[in-house]
Amino acid sequence: MRQQRLVSITKYLFRIRVISYSLAGIFTLYYASGCKNDIEVINALTSELSLPDQSGKNVEFQLTDSGKLKMIFRAPLAERYLHREEEPFKEFPEGIEVLFYNEEEQLESRITAGYAKQWEEQMLWKATDSVVAQNMLTGERLDTEELFWDEENKMIYSDVFTKITNEDGIFYGEKGFEADQDLENYKLIGSSGTVKVKDEEIQ
Repeated sequence: MRQQRLVSITKYLFRIRVISYSLAGIFTLYYASGCKNDIEVINALTSELSLPDQSGKNVEFQLTDSGKLKMIFRAPLAERYLHREEEPFKEFPEGIEVLFYNEEEQLESRITAGYAKQWEEQMLWKATDSVVAQNMLTGERLDTEELFWDEENKMIYSDVFTKITNEDGIFYGEKGFEADQDLENYKLIGSSGTVKVKDEEIQ
């Protein structure tokens, strides 16, 4: 009788152990799959949040005033983000080219950059990565790694190192510059430079 009870208890304990291991296995699988699903959901949501609301390739548009061409804008890739914490903005991860024309519809200035971003409500642009602004009529050229373009006031400016090259020499703005978008008038901040001196004829 005692032996039968010991056998029954042993079977009972064995059954409990099997059930415990089974439950442990089930919970392990559940949590493992749950975590995996959570990670997949988070990745999917993150991916969705990082995607643009609108995008386009080889974008080009023209701005005219009274029938006259004022600007041409080109970008290999344009992405627009609307539903974010900040105001709506556009990104141009593969760079931009902006051409400005004067009253005679002559190409007056050109800006290129490897990356750009536009905040729509502020009408403000930020260009980075080998930014070059050129006055096509005078040959003046500006090189910097960061440039802001205020569309409304038609101004460009920067607070990082800037180099301007023209017929008079090479000039540096250690702390940036301010200029109108056609580079007719500019001011270097923390300026220095090298002025070209023409040789005078000896008589």
